[in-house]
Amino acid sequence: MQDRKIEKEYLECEQRWVYFLLITAAGWFGAYTFILRGGVFCNAQTANVVLFAIALGQQRWTDALYLLIPIGAYFLGAFVSELLGKTVKRFRLLRWDTILIGVEILVIIALGFLPKDAPDQICQIALNFICSMQFNTFRQVKGIPAATTFVTNHIRQVGSHLAKYLRHHESESATRLLTHGLLILFFAVGAVIGTICCTLFGYRSILGSAAILLTVFIRLTIADRSYEKELLSRVPHGH
Repeated sequence: MQDRKIEKEYLECEQRWVYFLLITAAGWFGAYTFILRGGVFCNAQTANVVLFAIALGQQRWTDALYLLIPIGAYFLGAFVSELLGKTVKRFRLLRWDTILIGVEILVIIALGFLPKDAPDQICQIALNFICSMQFNTFRQVKGIPAATTFVTNHIRQVGSHLAKYLRHHESESATRLLTHGLLILFFAVGAVIGTICCTLFGYRSILGSAAILLTVFIRLTIADRSYEKELLSRVPHGH
């Protein structure tokens, strides 16, 4: 039994269901911040870097400095996740991937109970930080490079692998096409559900995304403490 555990090709944190649920929550984050917390998206930083460059070009120094806050939070999230991921592994209790989801749940609960008149920047920066940590931690779904916080690359991959499949009819291209396509779909579903919940429940609606993350956290904790206990030191693909 132990040999069979060790020979397992992909860890539970690399399974498709994990990525589908995580990107659903990310879609929810995007809808929430855009509708209720400042009209921005906090899942990635491309727009903020462009706005930062525009502010510099127009000599709006205050705006440029302000934009360094979300960019810095995203940078810090990647730095912290990389640092803690290697440190936590030595304790052999839970994988960093599992702990991160637990941290995200706590952050989301805190954001859900922020007063309505709290500065939007609190929510934006907190989500910048945890999205960056998640993006840096969950890198490959069953060996396929994938993001769990935005879909730009997934759209590119769908176009690329559709062309490859039509040209060569390779099963590998079909698998990657389906995986990236489903990640886009789940992101969109999360955004739709998040939008509906924002309308119905207002500022508390982000708590619904914590329920999605809780499912992931429970399943990964069970894996870490039972059938993958002997694999806690293994590094997921892509790291």
